[in-house]
Amino acid sequence: MDIVVLKFGGSSLADDNAMKLAAHKVTSFLNKGKKVVVVVSAQGKMTNQLIEEAKTLNNNPSKRELDMLLSCGEQISCSKFALLLQEMGYRAISLTGWQAGIVTNSEYSEAKIEDIYPKRIWDEMEKNQVIVIAGFQGINRENDITTLGRDGSDTTAVALAAALEVNTCYIFSDVDGIYDKDPRKNKDAKKLEQVSYEQMYELVKSGAKVLHKRCIKIAQKYGITIVVASSFDNSEGSLVKNL
Repeated sequence: MDIVVLKFGGSSLADDNAMKLAAHKVTSFLNKGKKVVVVVSAQGKMTNQLIEEAKTLNNNPSKRELDMLLSCGEQISCSKFALLLQEMGYRAISLTGWQAGIVTNSEYSEAKIEDIYPKRIWDEMEKNQVIVIAGFQGINRENDITTLGRDGSDTTAVALAAALEVNTCYIFSDVDGIYDKDPRKNKDAKKLEQVSYEQMYELVKSGAKVLHKRCIKIAQKYGITIVVASSFDNSEGSLVKNL
């Protein structure tokens, strides 16, 4: 199978119009004959909103219960995205992290993926479904929902690419690539066409919020090229790869 993994961040799903643009990205790959696995974040600022709502009830919410709550944001996104693709005439199914076979340790709010059992994903691909997976989450050995930390959907996507033996993972957001400095604050920021895993890791460590740190390490381990691109236009993105 010719498979591609696409991840869409919260800004790419913030409202119906943004979600439709993201869906057209998906269909462009489908029209090229590819099987598509989509990983989604929560819409817009939903995660922050859920945290604030939790704190109105409990000033010190337990991490287990917070993970249960925050995982709902991605589940809303994946079901809505699947519904949209169905309305557009495509076969699509949404899966939670645990339905997708993502098993983590029990470090609530900062869980690490230990295994992925992608049988359900393979089964749905055989039915020509677009699989839309809730990012940022998994399940531990006690069958409790866990989350991977802020921006953890990046790690979900790259880890799934590794499990499915896919060589390229696309990370779509509201920026069109990787820059040497924050383009929102610096007009002279230079877009980088290619970045090594080591360079990308250092950029993230120094504060760049482009990718989740752990996804870079997974990509490097399995030789997965990450394409960082915008879901709002068709400009060329930046590649994170071995150089």
